[in-house]
Amino acid sequence: MADLLLVDDDADISEPLAEFLQADGHRVRVAENGMVGLRLLAEGLPDLVLLDVEMPVLGGPDMANRMFLEDVGRERVPIVFLSGVPDLHRIAHRIGTSYYLQKPFQIGALRAVVARALAERTAPAYSELRRTDPP
Repeated sequence: MADLLLVDDDADISEPLAEFLQADGHRVRVAENGMVGLRLLAEGLPDLVLLDVEMPVLGGPDMANRMFLEDVGRERVPIVFLSGVPDLHRIAHRIGTSYYLQKPFQIGALRAVVARALAERTAPAYSELRRTDPP
């Protein structure tokens, strides 16, 4: 179906999610932080990036920013944030994506947001002017 990049430092989360997504027919590559995620992006652009927020080495928002700044096609890849951080919707807004799921989440919710993001293929609308939080 689709090529997905899952970036999460918690193997207890990433391994079962990868297995679930593979069972749905997706090809899933897994990275344990944003730096590894960027290296995997260099090997081939996925259809979608599933991205945790807080990770060692390079967190999700910083990885997303680098995807935009490098401007080699990575800026057009839809991003879904998956995180348990408070105010996840504000982080997603700052990056310019409407795709996010607050951990813990139901597998059905993950399936729905992945299907929506793949159907819409809406890349983040990143802007350095995006400094304010949504109302």
